[in-house]
Amino acid sequence: MYIDLIVFIILLILVLMFFKRFSSFVFFMAIVEITLRILAFIKNNIGLKDVAHLIGKYLPENVFEIINKYTGNWSLLNIILKWCFVGIMTIFLSYIIKIFLKKKKI
Repeated sequence: MYIDLIVFIILLILVLMFFKRFSSFVFFMAIVEITLRILAFIKNNIGLKDVAHLIGKYLPENVFEIINKYTGNWSLLNIILKWCFVGIMTIFLSYIIKIFLKKKKI
């Protein structure tokens, strides 16, 4: 099923339509990645098998899993998308570091 891809693309389009800045796109990608990783942690460590099965069935563990699922593991498109995502996460890290250093209330 393409539910995860469809939801991801719809949310991405909404973010791009309403916020229209590159930083909003970067923050959206980081939010999606962090959310998927938290849900994967919950799935692996929760005692409720039905909830874990539901999360495992409909939600991927991370963005790389979405990329692998729809482009194949070693295709050129797969490699390009993964490196683009790593670049986006690097930009996100630089944004977070800038915000952290601007606070100066440590």
